[in-house]
Amino acid sequence: MAKRGTTGRDPDKGDTPPERKDPHDYEVINHLARSQMARLTFGIAPTALAAAFHDWAAHLATAPGKQLDLAHRALSDAAALGLYATGAAAGSAPAPVVDPKPHDRRFASDAWQKWPFNLWSQAFLAQERWWSTAMTDVPGVTGAHERVADFVTRQVLDTLSPGNFLPTNPEVLSATQSEGGQNLLRGAMNLWLDLARSPADHRPKPGSGFDVGRDLAVSPGKVVYRNRLIELIHYAPATPTQHPEPILIVPAWIMKFYILDLSPKNSLVRFLVSQGFSVFMISWLNPDADDRDLSMDDYQTLGVMAALDAIQAITRRSRVHAIGYCLGGTLLAIAAATMGRDGDDRLASVTLLAAQTDFTEAGELTLFINEAQVTYLEDMMWRQGYLSTEQMGGTFRLLRSADLIWSKNVRSYLLGKPLPMTDLLAWNADGTRLPATMHSQYLRRLFLKNELAEGRYHVGPRPVTVSNIRAPILAVGTENDHVAPWQSVYKIHLMSDVPVTFILASGGHNAGIVAEPGQPNRHFRMDTTGSNMPFREDHDWLAETPPQAGSWWPALADWLKARSAAPEPPAVDWTDEPHLCDAPGTYVLRH
Repeated sequence: MAKRGTTGRDPDKGDTPPERKDPHDYEVINHLARSQMARLTFGIAPTALAAAFHDWAAHLATAPGKQLDLAHRALSDAAALGLYATGAAAGSAPAPVVDPKPHDRRFASDAWQKWPFNLWSQAFLAQERWWSTAMTDVPGVTGAHERVADFVTRQVLDTLSPGNFLPTNPEVLSATQSEGGQNLLRGAMNLWLDLARSPADHRPKPGSGFDVGRDLAVSPGKVVYRNRLIELIHYAPATPTQHPEPILIVPAWIMKFYILDLSPKNSLVRFLVSQGFSVFMISWLNPDADDRDLSMDDYQTLGVMAALDAIQAITRRSRVHAIGYCLGGTLLAIAAATMGRDGDDRLASVTLLAAQTDFTEAGELTLFINEAQVTYLEDMMWRQGYLSTEQMGGTFRLLRSADLIWSKNVRSYLLGKPLPMTDLLAWNADGTRLPATMHSQYLRRLFLKNELAEGRYHVGPRPVTVSNIRAPILAVGTENDHVAPWQSVYKIHLMSDVPVTFILASGGHNAGIVAEPGQPNRHFRMDTTGSNMPFREDHDWLAETPPQAGSWWPALADWLKARSAAPEPPAVDWTDEPHLCDAPGTYVLRH
């Protein structure tokens, strides 16, 4: 018989469980272990990858038809490549086995059309095509797992491209021969310097021609309001009269605000003030560990709403145009929906630039957003208090690895050429951090649960949704956006109860928005869907809306003017306006 106080049954107290630690202690152990692992895996959850590939492999093993199809394709490709090799070795120009995709420029130069490089490039493209077939359309595999497995396989294949290696890249071989190997010496030095530098060192050096406040973000302005999260910049007027409705621009805090005030030649701010508007811009704080508890609600109240209050106090105007970019556009949509719900009619219009309000089809970025991955990121942020610039930037580079990783490595390390610096690249290197609480809420409430689109996003005690927005909406998508695909941006038509003007611009997530007039080969499409008009699918809208040459910025200005009162002298003299410091302020300089 077991004695009282030892393992066994206490006749007086019944079954007594063994003594346990506080469950919070065990949770801390989980956080510590996973946060350390996250550093080793660059923030990618290995369990999510394992689940995807297990799903794919298990279903492929029970799909004999798919296996036969893959075997047949492999034999056909091998035979076709054999014929191609025979013709290419004989000096003829046989028809390619695989045509590269339109955006694939890896093998576009004439050097790749010569033997044996043409065979190597064709063999690689055939291998890419075969693996794409192998990873997709396997019966029974979930869509999410299929996309993850296919994406990861493409990343692995990108590393094996013949263009990434000295012996199989004709352009590198030619440069090595003509320069006597000096290109490789320079490339080795570039590699050594990159390995020795911290991520912050990748920003342009002072005096390089890309200094913030001297070369970039130079539109004249004043910081007229500041709280713990934002500085509000009021830009100098460029016309003697202005439309009474000022403009508030809400940039994403995932980036520095001056993407919209880069250089004088491509500043959206400078363009808008030249059109007779009074322009205000939010500059977000670059948070650190002390700001880990900043939430989505804080970004709305201390950000958008505080800025609106300050603008009205300064300008004495009752109506404001609001423009939000990327994540700032999503936040603006939430704020506008909250204002509509509560009867706050201060917004004259809402413009959303490459901003999503429905996250069900948010592009390849969603491959990294699932329960396992979000938990993994939360553990990593739990330890440091934020998501760092390098952790966030690595994910975005993976989305376009051929352009942003391997082509850069070939140019810098094999060809030994300096990477050209532009204002956009300088801005891109000037990264920001994301506070842990806000980022976790953003990922869970918007990406995972899609609460805004489904009417379950609560601001205060009650939910808001896009249909609460009462101001007219202009939404801009870009054709090659890998962060906010235009088809996803277009979904605002499904949720809005007000007229929606949609612009589809050429370019990508950044270059498609920073699209000043005068750039060659620019085009856009624009059409308005009234609140009483039937919904059109995105491909029907595309087919029925003809392209227009040039920048979409003048179209934006015209749209805003049509919803503004006639220009008049400013109510307040800008030169006498009280301010805290000159633009671009202090928050943007915090690294």
